[in-house]
Amino acid sequence: MKKYILIFTAASSMVLASCSSDYLDTVPNDQTSTTNAFSTTENCALALNGVAKMMTTQYLSTQGMNGEGTIKNWCNNFNGNDTQKCKQTGWASLWNNLATYKNSKTTSYNYYIWYYYYKLIGNANQIIDNVDAAAGPESDKAFIKAQALVFRAYAFYQLSTMYGIRWCDSENGAANGIVLRTSATDPLAPQDAPLSTLAETFEQIYKDLDDAIALFGKSGGKRASSEFYLPDLSVAYAVKARAALYREDWATAADCAAKARSGYTLMSANDYAAGFNAPNSEWMWGVYEAEDQTLYYYSYFAYIGSNSSASASRTYPVAISKELIDKIPATDVRRDLFLVPQTDTEFKEMDSYGCTKKGTMFTRGKESGYVYNTSAIYGYMQFKLRAAFMPGGGSFNLFRASEMYYIEAEADCHLGKDSEAQQLLYDVTKRFDPAYTKSTKTGADLLDEVTTYRRFDLFGEGFDWTDFKRWKKDIVRKKLTVSKGLASPGSFCSTFAITIKADEINRWQWAIPNKECDYNTLIE
Repeated sequence: MKKYILIFTAASSMVLASCSSDYLDTVPNDQTSTTNAFSTTENCALALNGVAKMMTTQYLSTQGMNGEGTIKNWCNNFNGNDTQKCKQTGWASLWNNLATYKNSKTTSYNYYIWYYYYKLIGNANQIIDNVDAAAGPESDKAFIKAQALVFRAYAFYQLSTMYGIRWCDSENGAANGIVLRTSATDPLAPQDAPLSTLAETFEQIYKDLDDAIALFGKSGGKRASSEFYLPDLSVAYAVKARAALYREDWATAADCAAKARSGYTLMSANDYAAGFNAPNSEWMWGVYEAEDQTLYYYSYFAYIGSNSSASASRTYPVAISKELIDKIPATDVRRDLFLVPQTDTEFKEMDSYGCTKKGTMFTRGKESGYVYNTSAIYGYMQFKLRAAFMPGGGSFNLFRASEMYYIEAEADCHLGKDSEAQQLLYDVTKRFDPAYTKSTKTGADLLDEVTTYRRFDLFGEGFDWTDFKRWKKDIVRKKLTVSKGLASPGSFCSTFAITIKADEINRWQWAIPNKECDYNTLIE
């Protein structure tokens, strides 16, 4: 992403009007007027690069507000069921999903999500509204417009998973969804606009993606091999597959997932162990971060990378839950990317937070080659996600082909297609575990196996909380009891070892922030 344009949209100004001056801290790589920005297809392409750049930009002085990385870590990983930010108990209110944040209309941790995605939407709308009149080939116009539609659909989807109720509780979509701002020139946008229903929200997501799919086909174009940070036809299908899964539209989810993964090669075990900081054969869409445009201590890997020199990772590493990894056979090489205690002796080297300061497990962690030299060592800490450059920089994926296998398999379970689901699970697992044989489970038992492997394979990639929300499963974090050794029920310190019922805290629905309600008279 060598050059880009950021457009100051009305939707951005709407939120800025009621925020402090540092609410938006964005320095364009290139600045131009709105008229000039869309005068040619070349400029429209630069504006599209600007939308991609927004995914790795710091917006608030509040710690960690870093575009898409914040959504992955703060909204999905750290407050989920399977992930622990070791000993960082000062953030327990947020990561224990307390109403202090979820139901607060004023906290920055709430309105940041709303602001960030409507900023993406507002800028995508500018491209969608203007590209048809730009000077340039019609095929380029179609391709750029399709990409902008995918950005918008993705943002609508992300907003709906957090600010909307889960689909199974929505009375088939009758519950409130989000505000559907679909044009920068709409006389109601960005001000007075009502909440659409959840059904209307997903109808719009589907429409945007169907339109994008048609435009990609019409254009006949392809993105450059280096442009993994921009969507293409496969990504349009992937976003629709993920949205359909959340909406419990099983047939659409399976169909789109199969189409999305077509042409991609699943990563090898070596690729899986490479740190997840650069694109490989199965990355479909990701966020690009260059060393000369890094967010430094606010970068995604500064909070989760096991080798990061940032204090947020060195002092408070990220760990997988004992309860989850114990379900994965020792023959699965992905387990090697976690510091799993091997004996009761190693287990009892830990303190009540899971930290170890001497002994064989401590030595294994220090000598792994996966941690910064002054990093604290914790049992079950992850080595899967590692920074490409210090203090915590690197690109990271939004969609990859393996997820599409899991989506298709999960959907097939609900469609009663057990043999198809068994084969998909085998295909996505066998390369990591030579001892794995095709599952003979059926029904609910097969679905549980599919979702267990999904949780493990996609660990740390931003699915934890959203998956448990859509599954309507309680979050149950089991406590670390060092004295019991390997028989300990769990690995969470007492502060995080809690149960969060699926129907608690407004059924995991974030409140619409006052930054919207104060400006939009149609929302209370």
